[in-house]
Amino acid sequence: MSNPVVDIIVVGAGNAALCAALSAKEQGASVLVIERAPETEKGGNSRFTAGAMRVVYESDADLQQLMPELSEQELANTDFGAYSKNQFYDDMGRMTQYRSDPDLTEILIENSFPTLKWMRAKGIRFMPMYGRQAFKIDGKFKFWGGLTVEAWGGGEGLVSQLHEAAKKNDINIEYESRALELIRSDEGITGLRIRQRGKTKTINCRAVILACGGFEANSEWRTRYLGPGWELAKVRGSRFNTGDGLKMAIDSGAATVGNWSGCHAVGWDRNAPEFGDLTVGDGFQKHSYPLGIMVNADGERFVDEGADFRNYTYAKYGREILQQPQQFAWQVFDAKVTDLLRDEYRIKQATKVEANSLEELAAKLEGVSSQAFLNTVNDFNQAVNTNVAFDPTVKDARSTHGLSINKSNWANPLDQAPYCAYQITCGITFTFGGLKINKQAQVIDDDGIEIPGLFAAGEMVGGLFYFNYPGGTGLTSGSVFGKIAGASAAQQCCDN
Repeated sequence: MSNPVVDIIVVGAGNAALCAALSAKEQGASVLVIERAPETEKGGNSRFTAGAMRVVYESDADLQQLMPELSEQELANTDFGAYSKNQFYDDMGRMTQYRSDPDLTEILIENSFPTLKWMRAKGIRFMPMYGRQAFKIDGKFKFWGGLTVEAWGGGEGLVSQLHEAAKKNDINIEYESRALELIRSDEGITGLRIRQRGKTKTINCRAVILACGGFEANSEWRTRYLGPGWELAKVRGSRFNTGDGLKMAIDSGAATVGNWSGCHAVGWDRNAPEFGDLTVGDGFQKHSYPLGIMVNADGERFVDEGADFRNYTYAKYGREILQQPQQFAWQVFDAKVTDLLRDEYRIKQATKVEANSLEELAAKLEGVSSQAFLNTVNDFNQAVNTNVAFDPTVKDARSTHGLSINKSNWANPLDQAPYCAYQITCGITFTFGGLKINKQAQVIDDDGIEIPGLFAAGEMVGGLFYFNYPGGTGLTSGSVFGKIAGASAAQQCCDN
């Protein structure tokens, strides 16, 4: 092996990458982080998220370990509930139709709380997701859907804190540096070829950790793997996640695994830019659809908006929206629920219309058959079982009956003005297919053998998510497997 410039190169500078870098540094390895984006766009997809992290906790005392700033008043005025390991296992199984790799799932769940505690020790602060995951019932906040914790300041705050932690630990980050090729010998990975501000060079190392995202920003790959029409989706996050890391690994013999035709895709503002906008962050998402109805250009409902908490349906409903005529839909609400809408409905960039009657609203729904919409609302209103009480904090079974697509929970007649509607399309978040790794986050080759010196974390890990996913699991997965990858890579460097 050539004399290494550094022990470990981490490719990427988002949540998974910096957790890997911090973990490796903690074990005594020298670390260099390579980031394709300029510093102003650092952080990958992590920066565009709400910062939600799904984590196992049994009590308020557990949450206080992650969020010691919680006041006695907050604890008294909030029902945080609990989220057990068994619930997490059940959610992962149900969401992925029981295809998720059992070993990776176990690692994810069993390490979720310890990893967030470790992050807290590194200076990453967390807070309760009051604005998006709690409703105030009888004067007390109640959390729902098993998702309680977010990074302080959301995705932007998470990335900022991780970069500050990297700086404190003397981890160097090279921006505008695109990884091109893994250098592999009979001994394994010995270096990385990069292009940095127009200049190509090779950096020798003992190990490489790939944590540079999926291929969601590559329209040609989206069409190739996800299918026709996916080139029309908007990209929620970074424009730099074009599959570079996946291609490099595959070219070096890495095995692929998982749901390569699947992805996380959500309802996203129709007029959002083609790629994520850092000034808006994740504000273009529109996730309160369980409180209303969604209609397509034909004025018809096309999904059960109340099939489950939004945490368990939002990541798959983007695909459903993309399949509608002209790839859009309108979310419609009446005055009974507007105060319950999530924070993102209040941004000034929202594509929104308001009206004091359904007829007036129908005329304002651009691209929608007005009469068909009014017929849909009339049929829906008559089908609601109003004998069941409405409760947004539980699956309340307040449903419709007799419709071609019934609403299973939270069904309210649209009958109280003023009315509002938001136009959405499909926004892709990340792709599910990826590289095959073992329990140490080491990449496996096509012969089923570990590739010495090659590790992966974050969106690049395949076999974890299929068809759908429980909200907040992506960042947790990135942190868990990033921490493992860093420690494993450092251990391999010590062994060599």
